[in-house]
Amino acid sequence: MTLPPVFYHHFRTPLPYKQTLLLQEKIHQLQLAARRSSSHHDVLLLLEHRPVYTSGRRQTEQELHAERARLTSIGAEFAVAARGGQLTYHGPGQLVGYPLLDLARTSPPIGIRDYICIMQKMIQSYLLRTHGITHVPSDHTGVFLDSVTKIASIGVQVRHRLTTHGFAMNVTKEPLEWFRQIVACGLVDVKAGCVAEAKGENVRVEDVVPGRW
Repeated sequence: MTLPPVFYHHFRTPLPYKQTLLLQEKIHQLQLAARRSSSHHDVLLLLEHRPVYTSGRRQTEQELHAERARLTSIGAEFAVAARGGQLTYHGPGQLVGYPLLDLARTSPPIGIRDYICIMQKMIQSYLLRTHGITHVPSDHTGVFLDSVTKIASIGVQVRHRLTTHGFAMNVTKEPLEWFRQIVACGLVDVKAGCVAEAKGENVRVEDVVPGRW
C-alpha cells in the first residue's frame, strides 16, 4: 500500500506553547472534516518553543499548583497539555516535532502503542545514522543514551485515529539546565542529555532539520 506524502513545515522562530496547541487543534479539525472526502493531508510541524514547562493529563491541578508557581518564577511559561506523560520542559535548543497523521490510512489502522514505538525507532535510527549516537533499551518511553540519560521524549494524543503532540529531542546544551529544575516525566533518577553533549561538538537545531538549507 502506497501512503501519501507527509508535508512538513519548520518554524524558524521559537513559538509560544499555547499558540502551537491552537494550531494543532485547527489542523486536527480540518483533517477530520476533509477525511470524509479523503482529501486530507498528513502534516509534520517542526519547531522550537519558548521556555515552557508542560504537564500531561495524568496530573491534577492540586498536584501542580506549587510547581506552577516555582517554575514560572524562574522565567518559564507553564501549560497543561492533553498528551500522555507527566511534567516536562520545552525550549530553545530542543527540536520538537508534532506529527499530525491519520493512523487509519493503513489496514488495519496503526494502534497507539505501535505508533509510539515507530516514532521512537525513527528517532533512534536518526541519531545513529546522522550523528553516530547509539541508544540503550529502556522500559520507559523515549530515547536513552544510557540508563540514566534521556535525549528524547514522546507524548502523544490520538482522537478519531488522528494524532497530535509528538516528540522532543534535545539538540544543544541549552535545555539541560531547565530540565535540572524538575523531575521530568516522573523519572527521579534520570537526567536530560543532548546531541551536542553526546557528540562532544557544537550542533545547532537548524543543523538537524531535513532540507533546512
